[in-house]
Amino acid sequence: MSASRTVSPSLATAILLGTSLLSSVHAKPLMIVGLDEKLLWDDNGKPILAAPGKDQVLIVDLAAPESPKIIASLPLKNSVVGPPVNVAIGPTGTVALVADSVDVVKDGDAPKQVLDNKIYVIDLQANPPKLAATLTGGKQPSGLSFSPDGKMALVANRGDNSISVLSIDGSNVKITDTVAMPDSVSHVTFTPDGKRALVARFPAHKISLLDIAGDKVTYRKIDMPTGQWPYNVAVAPGGNIALTSDNGNAGASDGSVDTASVIDLEANPPRIIDRVVVGDGPEGLAISPKGDVAVSVILRGSNMKNAYFYERNGSISVLKIDGKKVTKIQDIEVGGLPEAAVFTPDGKYLLVGNYLTQDFSILKVDGANVTDTGKRFQVPGHPASAGMGP
Repeated sequence: MSASRTVSPSLATAILLGTSLLSSVHAKPLMIVGLDEKLLWDDNGKPILAAPGKDQVLIVDLAAPESPKIIASLPLKNSVVGPPVNVAIGPTGTVALVADSVDVVKDGDAPKQVLDNKIYVIDLQANPPKLAATLTGGKQPSGLSFSPDGKMALVANRGDNSISVLSIDGSNVKITDTVAMPDSVSHVTFTPDGKRALVARFPAHKISLLDIAGDKVTYRKIDMPTGQWPYNVAVAPGGNIALTSDNGNAGASDGSVDTASVIDLEANPPRIIDRVVVGDGPEGLAISPKGDVAVSVILRGSNMKNAYFYERNGSISVLKIDGKKVTKIQDIEVGGLPEAAVFTPDGKYLLVGNYLTQDFSILKVDGANVTDTGKRFQVPGHPASAGMGP
């Protein structure tokens, strides 16, 4: 999420689980969740910073999507500052990555935020899942993704305008290259064939194209103009289109609507073919594995109580996908300050992480019809990000 977002703190109290294992069963699918306990806001939107040490990364069993179970909790640092796609499980389900973008340190007697540079590697085959390695990457590593074959990952480094290239062999993960970009990048994701990747260049209002040949990643200098401040990008499973979250107003929710840009990936070169109006402040973004529906996660105004655009809860905009035509068909209210959205691998459920209410909204999906089950999955902290395994 953008550091300029103005929200108020949740009244709920975090219940820390530490490193305890709650179940020894490695059922599938698994969801990974990053909790940030270092940042909240007062009623005037002023950040309230806390010392590190209470963040967690959760591994969640979603075999029964309406009754998720936490099977492991790792005491790893995580941040809500950045798009909610800084955690991911590889396509083989054996390894996960966490990009740790922002830390809190003491500046005299007062805490302050500083850029971090750590990438955590989690071994999901261990029982319980465990930290396998800590890598030092670029500054402010943020949105990341695995290649379709699971042998490579890319990490967008917002703080030094670069992309880290990682080789993956089981839980043996190494940084093999760094690709320089013209300006700050917030997220990078692969196309389904693994031959290209799309990069969100947040301050440039562009999506850029990378070529991938074996272990070589090259910036092609093909740049597509999106809406204002693209934060997040997702590719449809068929590879014909991609969608963006155009965050608007330099990443701050301001009461005005924003957009999702539609990218035609079959055009040569790829190009923007449409913009769909969604709500105010889209950050999270997900496309169903079935490819027929997507959701844009909407901050929907400010939780700063004296703001004219005050809203207690956020929402999701449901987008119907018909070939390359994308249409907004529905808005559904969720919890306070929603961030991440993940579909289950069968496309039948959608979970949306609500930072302030410390839970996930659980929704059912039938084609483009999305309905709230009314059930919430409570987590022991503030969910800043999430990713789904196979």
